[in-house]
Amino acid sequence: MQTFTEKYDLLGCIQCGRCTGGCPVTVRADLNVRQFVNDAYDEEKLDELAKLAEIWDCTACHTCAVRCPKGLKPLEVLIGLRTMIVESGKVEPTVRDALQSVLLEGNPWEKSRATRLDWMEGLDVKIADPEEHVENLFFVCCTIAYDPRVKAVAQNMVKLLNKAGVDYAFLPEDESCCGSEVFTLGEEGLFEMQVEDNSDYLNEYQAERIVTLSPHCFTTFKTHYPDLKTPVVHYTQLLVELINDGKLTWKGELPKKIVYHDPCYLGKQGGIYDEPREILKSIPGVELVEFDRRRERSLCCEGGGGKMWVESESKKERLSETRIKDAKELGADIVAVACPFCVLTLEDSMKGLGLEEEMRVAEIMELLGELMEE
Repeated sequence: MQTFTEKYDLLGCIQCGRCTGGCPVTVRADLNVRQFVNDAYDEEKLDELAKLAEIWDCTACHTCAVRCPKGLKPLEVLIGLRTMIVESGKVEPTVRDALQSVLLEGNPWEKSRATRLDWMEGLDVKIADPEEHVENLFFVCCTIAYDPRVKAVAQNMVKLLNKAGVDYAFLPEDESCCGSEVFTLGEEGLFEMQVEDNSDYLNEYQAERIVTLSPHCFTTFKTHYPDLKTPVVHYTQLLVELINDGKLTWKGELPKKIVYHDPCYLGKQGGIYDEPREILKSIPGVELVEFDRRRERSLCCEGGGGKMWVESESKKERLSETRIKDAKELGADIVAVACPFCVLTLEDSMKGLGLEEEMRVAEIMELLGELMEE
């Protein structure tokens, strides 16, 4: 059986400190990733380390992995410590309920599986059939399927696909969570079960590719699903293809100054930086500006890593608030994103700062839905 040190390759760490130096959470929480890696060498300290509140401050943004000169993933040490707590049963009720909901209903939001397709009401949606070949098989994130604020991402996608004449299908209601947040919350056994069950389920379909609406699903499939037979792309990659082929046109103009926020799961983890920007640049009238901290240096919104179910004990300014203030300094009218979690965290901070009359947070698909020709 592997020791903790072997499992997370702790002996490969050269203690350079670049992980902690780049970690965005360190500006608002007492999280020292390098120190955790160093202390985890001592197996006798693990129980003590796992009890520290700081292990739940990590957002799994992957900045530490991007900066590590040895190619390690220091964040997974923290996830490993979370696993120890989960296995002991001493997790916060919100974490426990989210994990139980994934097990019973296939989503972390404590919603009934029977309502997973309610977002489709009133739309002409093609539902996938394992017996029929389809070019683009769409996988809808749990948050997009159930949260009223971001369900427009899926709804507008359907309208766009129908208009562009794309061969597509969405999965039926037995679609289940990809397990992204299950993994980062440390429920190793449940995540392994999700990977196995979802791989078997998705491999039943005859699709040329799977298209995800969320960066969390995109990265999880690409990174943790070795037996998945079908290539996976993010929806922004598909849309760039459609734009370049002349299959998408926009209604009127959008004379707004837009700043694009790189989601950690799409950028740092998925390597997708250019496609969202190409989509925004294709919209007539748009003036696209950039954050100073962008692309692989993008500031995390703190929505990932299971943080939607774990409240930070820190009282310092949230990173999403910093992001909104940065957007205001740029004079941006719209903060555009390509991730449902980023929408929720950034919009919450925008409202908390009282800037909802001056600025808007919008998922790219929201903007495109408003621009599609009738």
